[in-house]
Amino acid sequence: MKQVLTLVATAALCINSASLVAGDAAAGKSKAATCGACHGANGISPNDLWPNLAGQKTGYLVAQLKAFRDGKRADPMMAPMAAALSDADIDDLAAFYSSLGQ
Repeated sequence: MKQVLTLVATAALCINSASLVAGDAAAGKSKAATCGACHGANGISPNDLWPNLAGQKTGYLVAQLKAFRDGKRADPMMAPMAAALSDADIDDLAAFYSSLGQ
């Protein structure tokens, strides 16, 4: 039951945050160079171990990056990458990746 509530809360956060995010896709593109090493230059990962970011919903990307940054989601590779990101950086990256594939 706890897992279901967590999933519902995460989904609600993604839906609600999508309308609040006002990132700059052009700024996000310039900030995405490090991300491209694993997730691909255009957000399409060359490796099945790492997800594609292109075309993901903005709110989802924001929620996941903040979860990595804030330690709510653990991953030995993503945590250090997200640790230095500001809210503006996250909004810009989310705007960039969500704009791809549309």
